[in-house]
Amino acid sequence: MNSQEQTSREQTSHESLFKRITNKRDELIELTCDLVKIPTINPPGEYYTDCAQFLGDRLARRNFQVEYYRAQGTPGDSDQYPRMNVVARHENPKPGTCVHFNSHIDVVAVGLGWQHDPFAAEVVGNRIYGRGTCDMKGGLAASVIAMESLLEEYSDLPGSIEISGTADEETGGYGGVAYLAEKGIMAVPRIDHVIIPEPLNKDRVCLGHRGVWWAEIETYGHMAHGSMPFLGDCAVRHMGAVMDQFEKILFPSLKTKRTNMPVVPDGARESTININSIHGGLDEGFDGLPSPLVPDTCRMVLDRRFLIEEDIDDVKNEIRQILEELATNRPSFKYQLRDLFEVIPTMTPQNAPVVREVSAAIQEILGKPAEMVVSPGTYDQKHIARIGKLNNCIAYGPGILDLAHQPDEYVDINDMLDSAKVMALSAYNLLQGN
Repeated sequence: MNSQEQTSREQTSHESLFKRITNKRDELIELTCDLVKIPTINPPGEYYTDCAQFLGDRLARRNFQVEYYRAQGTPGDSDQYPRMNVVARHENPKPGTCVHFNSHIDVVAVGLGWQHDPFAAEVVGNRIYGRGTCDMKGGLAASVIAMESLLEEYSDLPGSIEISGTADEETGGYGGVAYLAEKGIMAVPRIDHVIIPEPLNKDRVCLGHRGVWWAEIETYGHMAHGSMPFLGDCAVRHMGAVMDQFEKILFPSLKTKRTNMPVVPDGARESTININSIHGGLDEGFDGLPSPLVPDTCRMVLDRRFLIEEDIDDVKNEIRQILEELATNRPSFKYQLRDLFEVIPTMTPQNAPVVREVSAAIQEILGKPAEMVVSPGTYDQKHIARIGKLNNCIAYGPGILDLAHQPDEYVDINDMLDSAKVMALSAYNLLQGN
């Protein structure tokens, strides 16, 4: 048998699997809608237990062994809002590798501007609307349908399949994947391949993400009566001097830093910084008239995204150098710089097994080469790589990235079906060791 005949036979042998997934269209829609109707808004972390239990109950009925893990002591965890995670494992008859599909169950706040009820999961034409449809309950549902179909189609697969629903990705993932990685559950040697069905478009393999450093700058002054500001020292004006130096020095410098990582969109191939918030004075959050005071403190939160070519110490020193120069040259300038959290850039090699198999499956299912991309923001791959020590991890799933966190977020049903086929074929070949 020549190689062309072999490839044709292998493709034909999976037609029954693909047809099985196509025939589950209504079931896929129902599962997605059921997940979206559980309003797992984070913060504060609502209905995590309900969503984890719903997913666990379904998989238990399909012969998965289900475990629940509350990430006690992690940020935001409380008896009112427990950080609940579910991990379901199907042990196949023969020994082999473990393929793990991880999805976060939390969604961001609704916000304004919706034309559809964000938690009604309305089906309109070929779309399902609702908060979390795109990011990422549509991807979670597609992975469940894909793995259920794969196990129904093949009864003698080697290895094991896992599906997890985890907490808090939208607020850093410390009560979800980070916790599970620290416990050795989402880590080597327990798992071998990880696919995270984030919405990166169905023809893309996401290899990793840029780095992030969140920090807080606080400037200090001296309080006085607002009618006599000359007797005080305005901390907000000192922060204004910081902003002025950012505009003159930092922002132009960041524009010159470009990466060879295939980050999308193109604007994110540069280093960036976002001024997340500025708060000054003592009347923060008060709706009435403010007190006539010269503010003696002002705080700025920074969101700095950096490239794999940059060193985290250099990234921090850029900011520190600006502050130190102000402390030297600006009278009475005093400050503190505080780290909030940091994540080093990560990028899975293109020759990693999970990259090869998902790329090949995209080519077979969609008839086009997979596009290799890197995410502008971080996602839970950071914890799998950093804590779990597994570099054979990617993001792949249905959904258009630009729709994430937007009003009238939606996921395309046909995209979910195509992605489910890619996931199923990829898992088959990874389990077989092809």
